[in-house]
Amino acid sequence: MTYTHITTDELVIIEAYFHHDTPTSHIAKRIGRARQTVHDVIAYLRDGHTALDYYHRYQENKKRWGRKRMVLPTDQQAYIEKQVAQGWTPDVIVDPQEMLIDCSSRTLYRMFKRETFDAATLPMQGKRKPNGHQERRGRQAFRRNISERTTDYPTFNDEFGHLEGDTIVGVRHKSAVITLVERLSKAIITLKPEGRTAQDIEVAINTWCQKMPRNLFKSITFDCGKEFSNWRSMSNRNDLSVYFADPGTPSQRGLNEHSNGLLRKDGLPKDMDFNTVDQIFVSSVVARRNHILRKSLNYRTPLEVFLSYMDDQQLSSLF
Repeated sequence: MTYTHITTDELVIIEAYFHHDTPTSHIAKRIGRARQTVHDVIAYLRDGHTALDYYHRYQENKKRWGRKRMVLPTDQQAYIEKQVAQGWTPDVIVDPQEMLIDCSSRTLYRMFKRETFDAATLPMQGKRKPNGHQERRGRQAFRRNISERTTDYPTFNDEFGHLEGDTIVGVRHKSAVITLVERLSKAIITLKPEGRTAQDIEVAINTWCQKMPRNLFKSITFDCGKEFSNWRSMSNRNDLSVYFADPGTPSQRGLNEHSNGLLRKDGLPKDMDFNTVDQIFVSSVVARRNHILRKSLNYRTPLEVFLSYMDDQQLSSLF
């Protein structure tokens, strides 16, 4: 049976009965409370206090209820602040292989919530668009739908070499950076095109594919942006299957969308003009992210997992 604390209305009733010298057992029976509960209140009233005094004392005692907030040692706090600045999430920070932290990841998230630590670098939360939002951009008439991907690759979810692709746009929509994410390893690749037209995107992806081992990658899934309208020539030239997610459904490329948000925070913000940076810069931004441990990868880095799927011949062709 669940116990409920005595209410303010019940305190007023008890006080009224007390002043009329009503027996404790009668009061308890009339308000449906245990005799001991009513006796404690009456004993407090006999000392010259009021029901309001009892309520204020109850509120003060209530502040001391529950578990006390955990305070981590100074060395652990310094370690957490250092790793958060590097982009680590609480799930990875509490990994005992790195350093033993005296709390769980959920407790650490609560510390971020009450601003014990700076939460500015944690992954974004919430929705950017309301429910029922209708996407009106990038509707290509002729494209391979994502539904065909399952038919073409029955083992898609467990197979290495499938990419999700998109572009992140700079200030005033005058520049762009191509982002590609390999699904199993979560490794991110950034490419710096000359511009943001379909021709510029095609040239950048073709140039990158020529540097990669042949048939290392099997497919790319883009959003419906017009910058990918030259997908047929990219597919034919690089022997890659190209698919497109449904309009207005970024969840079909959730890993890519999440990675884009991380890159925005790591050094490619919306107010940057990407025409002023080169391939070396965008590669350095993504290199930092690819070297951060991921809980979903069994506390390995995306780069480690990516390289583990390549044989010696493929690795030698990269270097």
